Amino acid sequence: MMKAVFRLITHGLTLLIGFALGLYTLPILTQPPAPAQDVLQSSAENARFSGRFSRDLKGSDFLHWGEGAIRVTDTQIVHDGKLAPGPDYRLYLIPERAENEAEFQAIKGASAMIGQVDSFNGFALDIPAGIATEDYVGVLIWCEAFEEFITSAIYRQP
Repeated sequence: MMKAVFRLITHGLTLLIGFALGLYTLPILTQPPAPAQDVLQSSAENARFSGRFSRDLKGSDFLHWGEGAIRVTDTQIVHDGKLAPGPDYRLYLIPERAENEAEFQAIKGASAMIGQVDSFNGFALDIPAGIATEDYVGVLIWCEAFEEFITSAIYRQP
């Protein structure tokens, strides 16, 4: 009887660990390539606004972080840097500074979702028609699946 319970526990833990590892590694394995160097260079030259993701925000930790430059052009938001890998990331324009889950939840209704972030080594997302970047002060990466703050950057002082 004890042998069966022991096997049930060890096999259950093995399945749980395997599932968690799969959840973590699948986005890494399926991510598209980072933006080409010419896209990054063009965004640097044509940026209307710029900011930086930093690992030292209140809501960031060893599993949820971002670093690197953010550039906002007339048509795109471009990130040249790295993000912690994870599922279901979204890029939002935010109307005020938010550095953790609670601060973002308070302003999420007034924020504009730009699109899904699939690459963890930089990205370039088109700005949807009708969204004016000058109406916002920053960008934020949010994990929709787990409602987790990843990182944010201010590109314009209010």
